[in-house]
Amino acid sequence: MGASLPPKEANLFKLIVKSYETKQYKKGLKAADAILKKFPDHGETLSMKGLTLNCMDRKAEAYELVRLGLKNDLKSHVCWHVYGLLYRSDREYREAIKCYRNALRIDPDNIEILRDLSLLQAQMRDLAGFVETRQQLLTLKPNHRMNWIGFAVSHHLNTNASKAIDILEAYEGTLDDDYPPDTERCEHGEMLLYKISLMEECGFLERALEELHKKEHKIVDKLAYKEHEVSLLVKLGSVEDGEKLYRMLLSMNPDNYRYYEGLQKCVGLLSESHSYSSDEIDRLVVLYKSLGQQYTQSSAVKRIPLDFLKGKKFREAADNYIRPLLRKGVPSLFSDLSPLYDHPGKADILEQLVLELEHSIRITGGYPGSGRTEKEPPSTLLWVLFYLAQHYDRRGQCDIALAKIDEAIKHTPTVIDLYSVKGRILKHAGDLVSAAALADEARCMDLADRYINSDCVKRMLQADQVALAEKTAVLFTKDGDQHNNLHDMQCMWYELASGESYFRQGDLGRALKKFLAVEKHCADITEDQFDFHTYCLRKMTLRTYVEMMKFQDRLHSQNYFRKAAVGAIRCYIRLYDSPAKSAAEENDEMSKLPPSQKKKMRQKQRKAEARAKKEAEVKNEESNASGTSKSGKRHAKPVDLDPNGEKLLQVEDPLLEATKYLKLLQKHSPDSLETHLLSFELNMRKQRILLAFQAVKQLLRLDAENPDSHRCLIRFFYKLGAMPAPVTDTEKLIWAVLEAERPTLSQLHEKSLLEANTFFLEKHKDSLMHRAAVAEMVYVLDPSKKDEAIKLLEDSSNNLVPTNGALGPVKEWKLKDCIAVHKLLGTNFDDRDAALRWKVRCAGYFPYSTYFEGSCSSAVHNSAYNQISTNPENGGSTHKDAAHGVASISSNGKLEKLEASFKDLIV
Repeated sequence: MGASLPPKEANLFKLIVKSYETKQYKKGLKAADAILKKFPDHGETLSMKGLTLNCMDRKAEAYELVRLGLKNDLKSHVCWHVYGLLYRSDREYREAIKCYRNALRIDPDNIEILRDLSLLQAQMRDLAGFVETRQQLLTLKPNHRMNWIGFAVSHHLNTNASKAIDILEAYEGTLDDDYPPDTERCEHGEMLLYKISLMEECGFLERALEELHKKEHKIVDKLAYKEHEVSLLVKLGSVEDGEKLYRMLLSMNPDNYRYYEGLQKCVGLLSESHSYSSDEIDRLVVLYKSLGQQYTQSSAVKRIPLDFLKGKKFREAADNYIRPLLRKGVPSLFSDLSPLYDHPGKADILEQLVLELEHSIRITGGYPGSGRTEKEPPSTLLWVLFYLAQHYDRRGQCDIALAKIDEAIKHTPTVIDLYSVKGRILKHAGDLVSAAALADEARCMDLADRYINSDCVKRMLQADQVALAEKTAVLFTKDGDQHNNLHDMQCMWYELASGESYFRQGDLGRALKKFLAVEKHCADITEDQFDFHTYCLRKMTLRTYVEMMKFQDRLHSQNYFRKAAVGAIRCYIRLYDSPAKSAAEENDEMSKLPPSQKKKMRQKQRKAEARAKKEAEVKNEESNASGTSKSGKRHAKPVDLDPNGEKLLQVEDPLLEATKYLKLLQKHSPDSLETHLLSFELNMRKQRILLAFQAVKQLLRLDAENPDSHRCLIRFFYKLGAMPAPVTDTEKLIWAVLEAERPTLSQLHEKSLLEANTFFLEKHKDSLMHRAAVAEMVYVLDPSKKDEAIKLLEDSSNNLVPTNGALGPVKEWKLKDCIAVHKLLGTNFDDRDAALRWKVRCAGYFPYSTYFEGSCSSAVHNSAYNQISTNPENGGSTHKDAAHGVASISSNGKLEKLEASFKDLIV
């Protein structure tokens, strides 16, 4: 570096490099200018000056200088390396790799460039190249531990775990017998555990166990050692030794459910289906009774038997488990027991048990069978009522649930959890506005609790009170640009909930903005792994590193991304179906207005544009003034020039944008029904017949009896039948493929579409959503049968049916299904009378629903709900009503008063 310079300038060049590494950018810039005064065309100095400017956020100048430096010295590996670093800083990894490879052609043994290249190859999952580069690094510097470890990890990631074991053993062969020193014991122990996990992964179980025992004295993490040992013993069939070890682990942590599961497996009492014979249950009872005597303070040893016990034994065990928790006042008791509601009959036993406890406390003041002398504290009745409210809410009996929670609030009005649960009950009942009000009331009772604040924000967003929700959420963010703080915190649940709310209200720009923000977070999470490629090899956290890499590979299959991608695709489909007005169309509409109104509109537009520009400039100046560090680097955050997402609506081809996200869903969520439903909708609009048919086949594979699958099947072949006869060879080929595929579908085998629709109805005549799908397809196949289709829906009956035999008799219809049917009648069938009749009928079934204006809902006196066109999807407020909602909740939650007192408080 700087070899062509005189000694004085060569030293200055070294100073530039040192200043860059120590982040003293002004000092480095000064040294670069001193060299360039004498040698203005020195390529390496120009490149280093550009790299320094890049760190000071002067990217345009940086690229210009680096390109000029490279032009002046094409054969300098420094210039190519710097050019690669520049691309890497902008996440242009493929271009950076090209630059590094060019640098290596000039200097093939440069360790720094090879190390940087290996990081990028790991980041981009070029695993074959990663192995090659790591091997080269090891060859150049075999006495460096990181090179051995990096080479082994590269083979493991490249699905060659056995080779990784050989490399690690070769590395151990280079070490002294007394290695490691005390300062490196943790790192070396981690490496040994990683090697043993590789052996286990390859199936070398006996070898792994032998190695584990041999290196026991060198492994510092004794808990991980024991867990590895017991795992290997069980896999090798040494269940007696495994049982001893699991009992030892339980003595260390008697609340670890995995240890109990392992112990059951060792004694031959573990069933994956969780179904046990009476003999096995008796043996399990004996096992857990002995464990309970040994670990009297463990909650797990008392809770686990509730999963396998039945009848009287279950009741007795549940009684013993519930009583002390109700006495203590554990709010999470219902959440703890809720999985039992999926077991047939257990919900009824729990209901009878808790009702008996309630009755006894009311009459005698104590639990039944405890004697008259033993009285329970008054709070016990409160927690019994609290449990019963959640129990009846789970069963869909909202009236009883509300009665119980109201009694609990009357008993002790200062318990915050009561208001949160009452809000949840009202949300399930369909009154989202009242649920938000109660959540806000709970929030005001403890202003320092972030969870309650977040719960309140979530309820407000469900009620479409976005402005108030944002105002509430920022109470727990830093000062300054608070809205951006929520984005910087990667608060994805908030962005998804607000995006859904904007979508329901028809504000596609803001909805897209929120959904795409989640996609940006996933890109940032992927980017964040870059620093760990070096850190984990240095700190030897190899097992965690490999897990992190695997997590990154399935990042786009996570629920947050899936929901955001689905939301974005739905936005683009709606945008395609109802395109945003162009500027020319808006001008045409304005030209039709009277001159006075035109003048007012233009003045408003100019004022709004000027205000937005001024705010952006002020924010920019403030961030520039306060965002420059001593090193000269600016910390200015970019100003959002499109806060309302208006530019996102100006895409030329919404379906093309939607397809980008659909491909990610198809790759990472292929078993989700929603993925293929969206694929069908997109490809039908794009006239991609074969791709649409592929989506239909995937839907039938996943769930052929789903109403949406049936709807897509009938729609596809109806559309196919309405298409003109094929003309081109391609069309004829597509037609031939579809004709050959149709008989393979059991749903359409030797049946017309009408017959298939009728057959589907016969199979699912008691299901409301299946009847809705059939009715919709009747109308699609023959529009003259509209009355018959509507009658099919109106003849549906809301029966009392058991839910999996677990919850006892409850109403079959769900609120969201009834709302979907109401929309179907009002939009697809365009029959307002039928929609009104359905609304009146459902108002009786769901008296708390604001959507149906039930008699007990908060929307009874709101005439805006009488029209289908003004009904938002969840029955909350529209944009027009949002201000009223904000005012009403603010007065209840005292938000304005709080803002003044919390202005200077950072929580």
